[in-house]
Amino acid sequence: MVTRLRIAAAQLNLWVGDLDGNVAKIIAAAVKARDELGAQLVATPELSLLGYPPDDLLLRTALPQAIDAALAKIAAASNGIHIVVGHPEYADGRVYNAASVYRDGQLVIRARKQLLPNYGVFDEKRHFEPGAAGAAVFTLDGLRIGLCICEDIWGPGPAAAAKAAGAELLLNINASPYNIGKPAERLAVLRQRVAEVGLPIVYVNCTGGQDELVFDGDSMAISATGEIGFHAPLFEEGVYPITLDAQTPRGAIRAESLTEAEVYAGLVQATRDYVTRNGFPGVLLGLSGGIDSALIAAIAADALGPDKVWAVSLPSRYTLDMSNDDARIEAELLGIRYSVLPIEKPFTAFTETLAPLFGDRPIDLAEENMQSRSRGVLLMALSNKFGQVVLTTGNKSEMAVGYATLYGDMCGGFAPIKDVYKTLVYALCRYRNTISMVIPERVIERPPTAELRPDQKDSDSLPPYEVLDPILEAYVEHSRSIPEIVAMGFEEATVRRVAGLVRRSEYKRRQAPPGPKVTLRAFGRERRYPITAVYGDL
Repeated sequence: MVTRLRIAAAQLNLWVGDLDGNVAKIIAAAVKARDELGAQLVATPELSLLGYPPDDLLLRTALPQAIDAALAKIAAASNGIHIVVGHPEYADGRVYNAASVYRDGQLVIRARKQLLPNYGVFDEKRHFEPGAAGAAVFTLDGLRIGLCICEDIWGPGPAAAAKAAGAELLLNINASPYNIGKPAERLAVLRQRVAEVGLPIVYVNCTGGQDELVFDGDSMAISATGEIGFHAPLFEEGVYPITLDAQTPRGAIRAESLTEAEVYAGLVQATRDYVTRNGFPGVLLGLSGGIDSALIAAIAADALGPDKVWAVSLPSRYTLDMSNDDARIEAELLGIRYSVLPIEKPFTAFTETLAPLFGDRPIDLAEENMQSRSRGVLLMALSNKFGQVVLTTGNKSEMAVGYATLYGDMCGGFAPIKDVYKTLVYALCRYRNTISMVIPERVIERPPTAELRPDQKDSDSLPPYEVLDPILEAYVEHSRSIPEIVAMGFEEATVRRVAGLVRRSEYKRRQAPPGPKVTLRAFGRERRYPITAVYGDL
């Protein structure tokens, strides 16, 4: 093995479909790696040329020619450095998830992804053909490097094939999205591969938000003995140098962080990229004085800057004075724009219009939902008039059981905490206050309420969140049956009630805006349940 080699991990925030922008980032990373860091190789993430996941963009008839033109630009920029770039490869009527290495204008080697994930958020078998078994190994300054792509490192075959072909280092490029616990899971897998083949691994991942996914980076290098020699910051774009001495990679190692810090950073990243890349000048949200909207306001301000956040208080006849006070205080602490639009007039207009048909029926959920829909109409009118996208403020616990109003508080274009359980909302608020106090303690301490009727509390309609959330986690994320969840110690009637609410709310979730995945299994692209179905105890 070569005694010493410097390579660079380009942990890039790439935009799906933006070939010109992604090419520019890749070339800039290569120039920095070569000229500033003294690297002989720069590795960019999986499908870095097109972004991940491209989904059915891969079917566009003009894409193959555009990919070839973009690769030609990468090749032309590879003077004096090896550039590893991920891209779709169109060949013989098939599409492969590929990675190419260029140096001095020439293609050095090309690898095709062998193991195509088709679980969770991944749907690669819909779009790609698997590469043939084997290894893509090339030599750099005397070092034999085995190149593989993302899932190939999660199974033993590709790593073993690279070792058999003479590889002395494994280079793995990725587009691996974040969820709670994912960094530890990745590290365990890499250490398992190292234990099997006895080779160091350099793992390069992307960062940034892409609709319902957020990528955390977490690029790293593991020695042949399983030690971490380099670990990039989470959710930070950058080009990071790694020096390989014998079989020991060395570079900067990030400090470990709390789960709440990781999740909060991911939500900020996802919100920033969604809003800015879709061309919105800023965001609107209903600021109620409750904990969910308080967290959303903080996320938005941190993501975009206070000047791009417009909070609107929409009080009703049932809104408490302390809720109005807390909403105003939150806006002042964050330095965001704040307006007050009482909903009494539109709500009264709706009730009076419907009175002849409602007759003498008692006030019930219909009137509660009209309040929420009055708010939705006002927020969407402001969005249409001024251009800001509305952020919805519902959390995962509410979305799971349907404790949200279609065309009311579900109105909007992006849902930053759609995959955050209510119990985690509280933890995130406390974490955010350790950075600077922006959420009044009273907001965190008071019982949650929708304030749609006198003295209303969430616990009037739902089990306590400390009971509800673990039931939901078992039922939604782990697909546990009702008997299995009861066996975990929960009351059977409560479990059946919660499961029924989840099933009956599927039609609502189909109409919800996108939001970033942070748990093991989120509502959206990775949980596809039928709306019209009966599955009882399953």
